[in-house]
Amino acid sequence: MAAGRRQLRGFDLKQLGEAAELIGVDEAGRGALAGPVVAGAVLVGRPFLEGRWAVANAGRVNDSKQLTAGEREALWAEFERLAAAGLIHATYGVADAAEVETLNILGATRLAMRRALEGIYKPSDFARKTEPDLFSTAEEIAAYRPRVSCRILIDGLPLKHFPYPHTGLVRGDARSLCVAMASIVAKVTRDALMDGLDAKFPRYGFARHKGYGTEEHRAAILAHGPCAEHRGLFLRKLMAGRIDPAQTHFWEE
Repeated sequence: MAAGRRQLRGFDLKQLGEAAELIGVDEAGRGALAGPVVAGAVLVGRPFLEGRWAVANAGRVNDSKQLTAGEREALWAEFERLAAAGLIHATYGVADAAEVETLNILGATRLAMRRALEGIYKPSDFARKTEPDLFSTAEEIAAYRPRVSCRILIDGLPLKHFPYPHTGLVRGDARSLCVAMASIVAKVTRDALMDGLDAKFPRYGFARHKGYGTEEHRAAILAHGPCAEHRGLFLRKLMAGRIDPAQTHFWEE
């Protein structure tokens, strides 16, 4: 298994190509009945991918759902140390339950991913701009920023109407090291947010199921009704009593 996971580092080295940097993006919470959707973004470069930590530890990194909570939290703590040392850049973005209602889950996921990426680069950093010449003003020279030499890998299919140029990577968290790292950032961050919501709304057990459609969670919703953190669009069939038991596995994560 560890040998297979080390292929994630090799995949990223190939994806890097002539680009200076690679950013992996993934989300957590897309299929939940309650709470925010959270996106993680992790930037890496060749020095990191060929460096001591990646060579020694790439085998510990995997799709966040394949790791225990303890393994995810230990890795996230190491990511923070790597970021403090300037070896990677790790950020996250959040779209809350109200934004899921307004934008639908795809729009909210796209928003969370944009917010995560904005913690690293702005969309305008990827826009081609005319390079200053001898006739440029001092203001034009000061405002000029070259196109970023960076590739963005997003887990899943390519996103429409997204302001960043990117490549969609189906099952990216099982193929790319930086995408798998981003999945861990997203999952650990969202779990912590759900723990906080558990204290605010103790009837639902958010700390245990993180807002997913477990039997415990569905029973609590039916007993107490939804709270402000529940996604109304996701609950319509449940509240109408039209649950197909054969389909409930799609809700659990």
